[in-house]
Amino acid sequence: MSGHGDEAPSPDELAGVFHVAAVDRSDGTVRYFGEPLVRPDAVVETLRPQFAQSGYSLSLERQPAPQSPVQPGSEPPVQPVGDGFGTPATEQYALVAEPQASSGIPWLNVVLLLATIASTLFVGASSWYYIPVTEQPLRIFEAWPFVVAMLGVLGIHELGHYAAARYHGVDVTLPYFIPFPSLLGTMGAVINIRGRIPSRRALFDIGVAGPLAGLVATVVVTVVGFTLDPITVPERVRSGGAEYAINFHDPLLMQAIEAFVRTLGVGTTVGPTEAVHPVVFAGWAGMFFTFLNLLPVGQLDGGHIVRAIVGQRQETVAAAVPGGLFALAGFLYLTQDAPPIGYGVWTLWVFWGLLAAGMAYAGPARPTVDDPLDSRRAVLGVLTFGLGLACFTPIPFEIVAA
Repeated sequence: MSGHGDEAPSPDELAGVFHVAAVDRSDGTVRYFGEPLVRPDAVVETLRPQFAQSGYSLSLERQPAPQSPVQPGSEPPVQPVGDGFGTPATEQYALVAEPQASSGIPWLNVVLLLATIASTLFVGASSWYYIPVTEQPLRIFEAWPFVVAMLGVLGIHELGHYAAARYHGVDVTLPYFIPFPSLLGTMGAVINIRGRIPSRRALFDIGVAGPLAGLVATVVVTVVGFTLDPITVPERVRSGGAEYAINFHDPLLMQAIEAFVRTLGVGTTVGPTEAVHPVVFAGWAGMFFTFLNLLPVGQLDGGHIVRAIVGQRQETVAAAVPGGLFALAGFLYLTQDAPPIGYGVWTLWVFWGLLAAGMAYAGPARPTVDDPLDSRRAVLGVLTFGLGLACFTPIPFEIVAA
């Protein structure tokens, strides 16, 4: 991003788009109080390039009108009387121009990415490729396909959000990967939205771009994984005396992809002493993460999408999500046999039920301009949730006797 060496545009430069009644400059942020002369959701889109050239990000907010002029030479602020676009009489529109951060190396992002690559290499090599890493440490790099697949799916998901946010002029960070030296090698990746979301359309695009981009990557990874040769399970693992094992259950989308690949005649057969290639498991993880992210609650992707489609009624939808997850947990607790060790999969849904309850209480994102969403995006949202359901299985994994 660029610096902000130039001055923010003057009120005269906004003529025809936004009538400026007063200007406030504090801490580098410039606020133009006044009234839009076009539809509010078109103000930012029209003026964003002009402000970007001066090194400022732009958002449109509703704020209390200033009671006195705060910049010498500016016009006295108008008394708030409402406008034709639905602004309450007690508030006034404010164009908020914030200086963009100077360009530079995002060291925290880089360090976390390198740490996640290291943890995913270690877990992939030791857990999925059955490599004795402590005895043959250099063989850890044989797990690179698993790392590329896993981090590729997560990274493309987050970059989908990033691209949509930048398109709508929303200030957003690059992805932060989270290392975790167990099972997957990572707990995922996140981006931080620092700017205000200008409209429902922007909220929808940002929310839906991640799951759709991530699903495309997931499908590609899964197809490739099913064409790769299985991994031979070493004798030391098969005869290691383990008392239990973890079985992963495939969602409908993975079953459909496997059937499609076998129809093409390029799928591989897994023998009794073999395990499916770890890249397939990266695809499984991508589907599982996609479903969880599409839960219609709080600041999750599904919460963004539903908030954009139905407005404030999203809070009613979100309130039902924890109850549904707790009901699923209770059903599995009553119908599934107790695992040979630890707790059953029902605990997973209890955990997510508690997490969903917290996110529902915190509430969804709120766009500055809360205009209804167009029908094409609403249909795309419904289709996205349909794909999310295809990534769902009530028993993602279970612990069984070996």
